Amino acid sequence: MEEKTKRRTPRWVKILAIVLCAILILLCALVGAAAIVWRNELATLSSFRKIVDRDPTHQDGAVYRMDISGDFYFDDFLEQGGASGDEELITFITNSITRGLIDMTIEQSEIACSAFTAVTPEGDVLFGRNYDFSQTNTALVFTEPGNDRYASVSTVDLQFLGMKIDRDVEGLLNKITCLAAPYAPLDGVNEKGLSCGIFMSYQGAETVATDQQTDNPDITSTTMMRMILDYCATVEDAIEMIEGYDMHDSAQTSFHYMIADATGASAILEWTNGTDSTDNDGSARELHIIRNTDEEFYADSGRTAEYQWITNFILQPGYYEEGDEMPGSDRYEHIGNQLAAVNGVVEDEQAAMDILASVGRRNWNNDDSNGITVHSVVYNLTDQTVMWVANEHYGSEEHTFTFSLADKF
Repeated sequence: MEEKTKRRTPRWVKILAIVLCAILILLCALVGAAAIVWRNELATLSSFRKIVDRDPTHQDGAVYRMDISGDFYFDDFLEQGGASGDEELITFITNSITRGLIDMTIEQSEIACSAFTAVTPEGDVLFGRNYDFSQTNTALVFTEPGNDRYASVSTVDLQFLGMKIDRDVEGLLNKITCLAAPYAPLDGVNEKGLSCGIFMSYQGAETVATDQQTDNPDITSTTMMRMILDYCATVEDAIEMIEGYDMHDSAQTSFHYMIADATGASAILEWTNGTDSTDNDGSARELHIIRNTDEEFYADSGRTAEYQWITNFILQPGYYEEGDEMPGSDRYEHIGNQLAAVNGVVEDEQAAMDILASVGRRNWNNDDSNGITVHSVVYNLTDQTVMWVANEHYGSEEHTFTFSLADKF
């Protein structure tokens, strides 16, 4: 019998197999490297989830939750001197978070709102806040950055990051964009019981943004909120830190701010120059502070306890002339009356939430049929607990979230 001839594998097949094997190894190496380089970002993306559905019939936006992994490069942001505007901030976020591969964005957002401090009969310090706007998607953002920075929870309007208001946040690219959320808090509380909020102030003849130009490093509105939450334990810590920066209001508008801490201290921070009609040079503004202990300022308010409250107009004495518009003055008067009636002592978080509900945009004198209170929140600064309600659905379990920073929810 003849021996069968043994077939040989063609040389080109062997070469192809070697090439394919090399490509596979390279791809595995690239995937492994990406997993290492973007490990924190990937962990954050995996945590992104919806906790409240949109309801267009009621102009309700969706609510999401994000647990930020890692320090999100905020130390680096401050070390480079901060940012003197949204464009510089976007550049930093793009280069840091996506390594320049995906462009980020920050959009304009009208931040209306109301806020106040109060105490419970047991002495717990509360900070209540409404965010008034229109239908938009929001996120509860949890951070634990380490490196001697404090853990916190904050609320972010995802429209500010370029997310569409009339659809869910879906798709990898949109979720990657939301990695910028730690840089855009509107309010929050940290593990030391320090809380803060941002409020539009409509300064100048046509609303001029604060844009200080000294030799100090720079900070924008929402990154100042992040700096406070990450590095400060008390109101005085925050004021001392803020005084070292030039303020640059975000979104081409003007803001003032309120800060409170677990000791019961609070303060309102305003950057002004002259009166409302003359305050048209943002670079000329200077920081002015109204503390809750300022008895001279509150002498005519009927206040006998050291609670404090804020809406959307500048509180500096003499800022307005007769006939000037003072947006939010009606809500300011109402909240002041509510607090005065109880001398700044509310029964509990629900009682504080009831005050917020009384000035919610659906309950208040609202000429804008599209306006709603996007979220209402009561931060307990004494034990760092949170009661958070979406879209004015007060009393609805599916729209109400209560949790502590210690165990989240």
